[in-house]
Order: sequence, then C-alpha cells, then structure tokens
Amino acid sequence: MLSRIEDYAIIGNCETIALVGLDGSIDWLGLPRFDSPACFAGLLGTAEDGRWLIAPQDGNARAARRYLDDTLVVETRFETGTGSVCIIDFLARRDGASDLVRIVRGERGTVAMRTELIVRFDYGSAIPWVTRRDDGRLQLVAGPDRLLLDTPVEVRGENMHTVGEFELKAGEEVSFVLTWTLSYKPDPAPISAAAALEKVSGFWTGWAAAFRPADEWADAVLRSLLTLKALTHWETGGIVAAATTSLPERLGGSRNWDYRFCWLRDATFTLYALMEGGFLEEAKLWRDWLERAVAGSPEQLQIMYGVAGERRLDEYEVPWLMGYQGASPVRIGNAAAGQVQLDVYGEVLDAFYVGRHAGLAPDRSGWALGIALLDHLETIWDQPDDGIWEVRGGRKHFTHSKVMAWVAFDRAVRTAEEFGMKGPVERWRAVRDRIHDDVCEQGFDPRQNSFVQSYGSTALDASLLMIPLVGFLPASDPRVRGTLAAIEKHLVRDGFVIRYETEHGVDGLPAGEGAFLACSFWLVDNYVLQGRYDEARTLFERLLSLRNDVGLLAEEYDPIAKRQVGNFPQAFSHLALINSAHNLTAVHGPAHKRAAGSSKTKRAPEPGAPRPAGQPPVAKQG
Repeated sequence: MLSRIEDYAIIGNCETIALVGLDGSIDWLGLPRFDSPACFAGLLGTAEDGRWLIAPQDGNARAARRYLDDTLVVETRFETGTGSVCIIDFLARRDGASDLVRIVRGERGTVAMRTELIVRFDYGSAIPWVTRRDDGRLQLVAGPDRLLLDTPVEVRGENMHTVGEFELKAGEEVSFVLTWTLSYKPDPAPISAAAALEKVSGFWTGWAAAFRPADEWADAVLRSLLTLKALTHWETGGIVAAATTSLPERLGGSRNWDYRFCWLRDATFTLYALMEGGFLEEAKLWRDWLERAVAGSPEQLQIMYGVAGERRLDEYEVPWLMGYQGASPVRIGNAAAGQVQLDVYGEVLDAFYVGRHAGLAPDRSGWALGIALLDHLETIWDQPDDGIWEVRGGRKHFTHSKVMAWVAFDRAVRTAEEFGMKGPVERWRAVRDRIHDDVCEQGFDPRQNSFVQSYGSTALDASLLMIPLVGFLPASDPRVRGTLAAIEKHLVRDGFVIRYETEHGVDGLPAGEGAFLACSFWLVDNYVLQGRYDEARTLFERLLSLRNDVGLLAEEYDPIAKRQVGNFPQAFSHLALINSAHNLTAVHGPAHKRAAGSSKTKRAPEPGAPRPAGQPPVAKQG
C-alpha cells in the first residue's frame, strides 16, 4: 500500500525532487527537471508504475528518520529483531547528469536487506530496455532517457523488475548510484557515493549558514526555507509551487492538479520569506525570474509559467495511472495558465516595490514593464476574472481580485513617490481611489458586516484575510474586524481555515476539500495585526504540529481524517509559515511592512518604535 502523503520526505538537487517513503521506497521522481515526466510514478498508481525500494526483508522492521543537520540528505534507520541499518538518500547534480544516491550502512547485528527497482519512464507508461555494460553498470533505456545503476550488490531481472538481496553487518556499507542522462549523450563517469555525500552536505549546510534565526521557531523556519530552496531551480531562479502533480485536495476526489510550475501569486510572499531569512541572493534570482517571465505584451500576462518561464502548460489526463489511493484523474500540465486573474498584477507590482525597498537593483526595463502592465490593468480591472483559487465555474467580480488590482496602482504610486520614478502618478492615484471605492461599495455586505467573495454574493472567502495584510484597509477598521469575525464563524473547521464553502458550486467542481494551510497562517497574521497575540501564537503552534516528522507540509489538511492532503511539499504553505513566524517575533514583520504606507491605511510602527501596549517583546535576531 502507498504511504500517506505525510509519510514522505523529500530529497532534491535544485533541479528536481524525489519523494522518499518511511518504508524505504522512492515513489516519485521526474528527471532531469521538476516538471519532467516521472520515471517513478508509483505515488499516483501502484508499484508497477515505478518505484525504488531498499528495505529490510523483515516486514515488521521499525523505521525512524531525520534530515542530517541543515541539509536535504535523509537518513532512515530501520530496527529489526536481528539488528539495525540506516539508509542515507540524497540527490546530486552535475553537468548533463543527475545522481540519485542511496548508501546503506549496518549499525548493529546483521540485517537481511532487499532492493526492488522498477523503472517506468514517461509517468509509468514506458518499460526500459535493460542491459549490463562492460563496466558493470546496469543500463536502462527508453527513448531519450537513460539510467545507469552502479552498485556492488548483485541484482537480477525478475518480471520486468531489477531485484536483489544482501546482508549487512555492523560497520559494513554498500552504495547504490542511479544516474540519469540523455541516452544519446556520452556516458557519464561513475561517481564516488562518499564523495558525493560530502559535497552535497557541504552545499546545503553552506547555504543554510546565511540564515537569520526567528527566535524559538528557528528550526521550523529554516526547514521551510530549505524546502523552498529545494523547490528553486538553480539556473533559472524559478520556484515551483510543489514537487508533485495530482495529489488530491480531498482523499478519493477529483480536485487533482499539477503544481510543478511557478505562480506569480507567490511573488511577494516569496521575497519576504527569503529576505527576512537572510537570503538576498535567492530573492534577487527570484525577482529576476519574475521580470523575465512576465516580459512581453501586457495583454499576454499569465498567472503561472514553467520553470524557465515557458508559457505553454497544456493540461491533459493520464488514464493509465489510477491516482493517489484512487483519486482520479491524474493531470499533467495546468489549464489555469490560460485564465485571467487580476490579482497577479498586484503581486508583480508589489514584488517590484518590495525588491526596491530591499535594495535589489532593478532591471533597467523593469519600471517600463510595470508601467505597461498598469496601462493594461487600467482597461480591465473592472471586468470579471477567474479569481485567486482558479475556479472553473465561470468568471465573477471577485473581491480579492479587485483588492489586488488596487495594490498594483498603490505600489506604483508609492514607488514614484519614494524612489522618484516617473509616471502618470495622478492618474494612478485616481484609478487606485476608484477601485477602493468600488470594492468598499460592491464587495461589502452591510447585513453580514463583512466583505464577500464576489460582488452581489453573500459567500465568504478566506482570501479576504488579505485586505489588511496588503494595506487596503487597516486591521482596526470595523469592516475588517467584521470580516474576520465572519470568517472565524463560517470558514473555520477544527480551528483551521477553509478557502470557501465549496458547496456553493463557485468552482464548478464536486464539493469538499481540506483546510487550506496558507489561509490558516493568514489568520495568524490577522491576529497579530489586531493585537490578538495569544490567539496568534496558539494557532501558529497548532499549524506547526501538522508538519510531518521531518517538518514538511502539503497544501491542505483534512481535520476529519487527520491527514495532509494536496500537493507536497507545498511552497505556499511553507512561505506562509515563514512569514507568520517573523510576524510573531518582530516589531516590523512582513505583514506590517506590506500593509504600511498607503494613504488609505494607517501606517504600521516604524522599525525600532515601541510596540503598543500588550504586544510581545521583539525577538533577538541572530
């Protein structure tokens, strides 16, 4: 049986990610890139769709694991009745090749082990041709893909699987190196597993050394930053939303999407998370990716792009995969790339603004690009769109979308005022004010004393929690307080926040999904802005308790089944965790910074200013 979503750890090389189960099975891996077709797709089907198991022959072995220090190297320890072993798993990268390395070490007694390698290229559909090479390596080829297995363990073919048995005594060690390369390229040289381990460990610990701790939650924040780094492409700077496709938002359901792409919506959250943690170079690389991706005709701005900024992300279904625990369909690509979502304009302009404040030197054409985006937004902001949640039930005048259109013009005005940039500032102010008035008039329901999901609707939406976080209205505004109270009453399940009530049919899909973790962190941030620190801290620590044993979060949480659901690990969840931790531990956290400065918003305390009565002391930054 497949592992639970939360039973996976990840290993990565800033180019791709593999999911390693607590049972010693690697059930998901696409090579060479995050969005490449998987050669291990068992996660979305059965073992026959591809996986690599190394585990004790004793089916009752007990397993525990950890990341080695501040790395993406996973150590899984198995205890059996005859002894114990540990398996060290990691991914390495070199020019033209990726290496999946598994080192097995005997620690106590003698343990009988087994390995079962099932390679199925192209999402489980292509069985490779397997040969033994003169250098002893096993070669597995199908079309452009080639894998080379280098190990001293004797393996054999059996029913289209590569299997082997071996014993390890205390102090003994064997290694397995599985190398991907294009089948028509020269053979990559074998590598030393021990040398690769030293190099990979050094890379991760060296990167983590720049971390600025966030008080008592430093470990959780750093693990989330390491996860974010693992989801970042080393060459392009693009950050994918998750490592997987089609993990269900509801167990057994059809809300299954491909998240191996880069969403513009994450832009400002990403910049704050990286910069607050001390990773300015990564912030710059992400901002540079953002500028390249959105470059072009403003009318053709997309909500998401490929890892290198690709625009064509055609969606199709893979019928031969049954889906995670039967949740179908399995989807590759994402048709939402063709949707109109007004909020992304606000995210892009806000990210440019935040980058300038952080001292990230803008590209010379960046301001001109921003002006062009605003010129187009001015002509479409009053039109319906598909909304932040990428609904497939028809376009509406979503309140959050209008708020973020306001953010776009607000940040343009602030950029001109604070940095002396030239532009039609008076016109931008007028549009900004017109949008603000429109939202307050049409997006607010006086009977509920709350903003609503869309104009003319009575439905609520967790995206409304962003209203004070982006500075549209101050947290003290009665309408903001009323909205927060309504969300607490209607959208909170077992203490966690759902995005909206799916029973209303706004998204055109069958009802039912888990609590959305990023939205639950936004509730933490709202509590902070309102001075409700005890509630903020309590909810934050409950959210931390949902992480798995190695600190990872999926997109959502099912409070009934007590399971993580949705794609894994989810960048948005970890970004929100990082920012909430900083909001709780600093006078001037991301929520205060993002909300400050608008003429429509009460300015938050400046750095170094005393906190209002009742606020906790500022945490010391390392």
